[in-house]
Amino acid sequence: MDIGENIRVILERITRAAQRSGRSADNVKLIAVSKTHPAETVDEAIRNGINDIGENRIQEAAAKFDDVRERAVWHMIGHLQRNKVKTALKIFDTIHSVDSVSLAAEIDKRASRTIDFLVEVNIGEEKAKSGVMPDETLGLLKEVRTFAKLKCLGLMTIPPLTDDIERLRSYFRAVRDILKEANRTNIFDNPLTELSMGMTNDFETAIEEGSTMVRVGRAIFGERIPYDPHH
Repeated sequence: MDIGENIRVILERITRAAQRSGRSADNVKLIAVSKTHPAETVDEAIRNGINDIGENRIQEAAAKFDDVRERAVWHMIGHLQRNKVKTALKIFDTIHSVDSVSLAAEIDKRASRTIDFLVEVNIGEEKAKSGVMPDETLGLLKEVRTFAKLKCLGLMTIPPLTDDIERLRSYFRAVRDILKEANRTNIFDNPLTELSMGMTNDFETAIEEGSTMVRVGRAIFGERIPYDPHH
């Protein structure tokens, strides 16, 4: 597994996807999702140009975080339970998965610094997934704007699995449209700029539809492996 080569290939694909949509690749952040991969693998990715690391689970991230020697920005991209917020704030710089006022309030209560966050939109309205429903997203944004220690950057989504490229595009466009509407109505003093959309299987389509953050794991690190925190 040549992680450096994998990263180079992904960055080339990001560049081409950005060009197809008339954008610069400089406006797309690659988040390397290190779920199930050990600290030394994370270090290797960072040494090969990765600046942003994503993790799905608090327990795994906590076990791994202190063993990672290289510096990076850490992103919480999985569902965050309120009872795990205290631990999450010791690790993560950005939380992509705020989906309720109660979670935002807990983060605000426990934070000792400003926390960047994104609101997760359940764009497919899937019962098994977390995230706020599309028609409730603007309402949630209005409610979380009052928390002093929270800075909203934009929206995140994980669309339903589909082989229909046009349906996939429609999900990404719908999230982009919610962001546009939030900015059009000036919910926040500053415009929301970030769309965290796209993973290994669909990040190029997501970029073509406006994504500014892509969360790529398998295409960088290979297949997931059983994680041993004592490794």
